[in-house]
Amino acid sequence: MFDATSSLSQSAVQPRVEIRPLLRQVYMWMTLGLLTTTGVSVLVYNIPALQQLVMNPAILIGAIIGQLALVFGLSLAIRRMSAGAATTAFFVYAGLNGFTLSLIFLVYELGTITIAFGTTVILFFVMTMIGLTTSIDLTKYRTYFMMALIGLLIAMVVNVFLGSGPLDYIISFAGVVIFTALTAYDTQKIHQMAADPEIQGQEATLLTKISILGALTLYLDFINLFLFLLRLFGGGRD
Repeated sequence: MFDATSSLSQSAVQPRVEIRPLLRQVYMWMTLGLLTTTGVSVLVYNIPALQQLVMNPAILIGAIIGQLALVFGLSLAIRRMSAGAATTAFFVYAGLNGFTLSLIFLVYELGTITIAFGTTVILFFVMTMIGLTTSIDLTKYRTYFMMALIGLLIAMVVNVFLGSGPLDYIISFAGVVIFTALTAYDTQKIHQMAADPEIQGQEATLLTKISILGALTLYLDFINLFLFLLRLFGGGRD
């Protein structure tokens, strides 16, 4: 779980027509990233040799560390990277995420996964529309969102040791609420950033890197929302 929004700059909102091209790029990269993750997950699940790899604790931990390194690298150093390197890092991250997420097919029933995914798509779409159209400045709540994320992380760590079912349910519900709200917040923040005249006037290479960072932010919101919904719905295999 990680939030990349801190790397996105704020600016005044401009007419929608001026920002459509950048938003299209953001959602294009995000969609391609999700397709990559889904494709790798299905591939790993259907190939026994790859299943054995992902179930190897050392390899799984290595993949998770690699994911964290890529997210932090993209978020903190993307302006110093080439567009090609940023694109490659984003897809490598999406692939590694798909590798680790393939484990959900071993834990949850396919019906539960499908319902959680469908619910995620609906919630994400609704909150994206709210983020693009609301007149409320959601960015002023950034501190509260960060506090909520930190509290959620602490509760998850504590429950690893407690193993409390009721607390796990509360954590899952809180995670859904937080990442549903973050979807609208991050969408509005990208909307505002894209409206910055300085950004609009930048060369294509920089715009590509900005769109990849925006895509990573929304990708993380989508994946985390999906995972918390999956935990909330349950439906694990016997």
